Amino acid sequence: MALHLYDTATRSVREFHPARSGTASMYVCGATVQGVPHIGHVRGALNYDVLRRWLVHSGHDVLMVRNVTDIDDKILTKAAEADRPWWEWAATHERAFESAYESLGCLPPSIAPRATGHVTQMIELMQRLIDGGNAYASGGDVYFSVKAFDGYGELSGQKLDEVQQGESLGEGKRDPRDFTLWKAAKPGEPSWPTPWGEGRPGWHLECSAMATAYLGPEFDIHGGGVDLVFPHHENERAQSTAAGDGFARYWLHNAWVTMSGEKMSKSLGNTVSIPQMLRDYRAPELRYYLVQPHYRSTIEYSDGALGEAAQGYRRIEQFLRRTAGIVGAVHLGEVPKDFATALDDDLATPQAFAVLHNTVRDGNAALDEADNSKALAFAASVRAMTDVLGLDPLSARWSEAGGNETPTRQALSELVEGLLTERQQARAEKDFARADAARDRLQQAGIVVEDTPNGPQWTVKEV
Repeated sequence: MALHLYDTATRSVREFHPARSGTASMYVCGATVQGVPHIGHVRGALNYDVLRRWLVHSGHDVLMVRNVTDIDDKILTKAAEADRPWWEWAATHERAFESAYESLGCLPPSIAPRATGHVTQMIELMQRLIDGGNAYASGGDVYFSVKAFDGYGELSGQKLDEVQQGESLGEGKRDPRDFTLWKAAKPGEPSWPTPWGEGRPGWHLECSAMATAYLGPEFDIHGGGVDLVFPHHENERAQSTAAGDGFARYWLHNAWVTMSGEKMSKSLGNTVSIPQMLRDYRAPELRYYLVQPHYRSTIEYSDGALGEAAQGYRRIEQFLRRTAGIVGAVHLGEVPKDFATALDDDLATPQAFAVLHNTVRDGNAALDEADNSKALAFAASVRAMTDVLGLDPLSARWSEAGGNETPTRQALSELVEGLLTERQQARAEKDFARADAARDRLQQAGIVVEDTPNGPQWTVKEV
């Protein structure tokens, strides 16, 4: 089965055919760097990271652009409230986002362009739109004429008569449905020179200019959160297509992370920051939690669900370490056919994780039966699947030496895994006295062990 993806523009699952054979090009709307990142912000980055990894695994060379919006009304407002320079505020929070992406195992993009570095390309795009009759300048502002573009609303399903851009009605707007490409300079705000006067870019204009600057007039995949379908992506598509660019061939949108049914939002005060999360959970456990659900399904955040996800990751981790302790090094193998079929079906991660955990269960059963060669084959397959998902516990990124566990936790893990391996080997050899001795040492250390279909799971006894 070839890769199929749900395309928002056609509202259908379509077979993926890149514009250039062997190369997949992706533009992902990145952060507006106004504050500290929360799990709602990074979910999309993780979803598209899995897609990118699967494309690479499938033989594609991937060019991925993830932009940084470093000039925006919210950035200016928050910087002013904090009495800090707008550029310093943006740079500080850009670093926070990059740290969050890196902490959670996102591969770095091919490039991460900043909006402020691409004003020249924005001016060129506006000039093309004005020359073609799709945009107009008025009082230092530049607007896109929605009525001049016949296909407006096709991406989001908006009816032209009902369009509301959600922006203030500028004095020079000819039609309230028109959207702003360029904002005339205001006293005390940063600005750049253009043929129509000093000012700064509108949000929608930025992404069109950056995407085509690096990926060309037509590219494969444009990704972002479902909240960006309108107006942001609708307006990107309109201005780029009106200028004569083919722009994105596939539009992908990931769903929200919610709390009590509400989208996570700083304005609502219902966010859970990445630094806060990483104080309570290891980074791969948080990544597991955010990539296991289908990218188009909403995640309703709860501590309980995150705890269950952490246990799911630990079952995989414990199986691989148990296997390595018994049979030696475990190398990357091949992904099972059912796993590949799941990811080719619009990145169906729930089904892919089901295949992964079934393989872990079978591998533990093989170890219990002392069928080490079979267990090693299962473990190699598990490593291959977790590698695609960015979750391989034995990789340099997530192994204890390269992970973010505390030294105390590392030492405890080594002790417990060693005793569990000794107990399992003794059971397999029917040396029950040695198995009981290993059990007693675990109990003395305050470790509670539960034998499950996926192998022994352990926790520290609460006192």
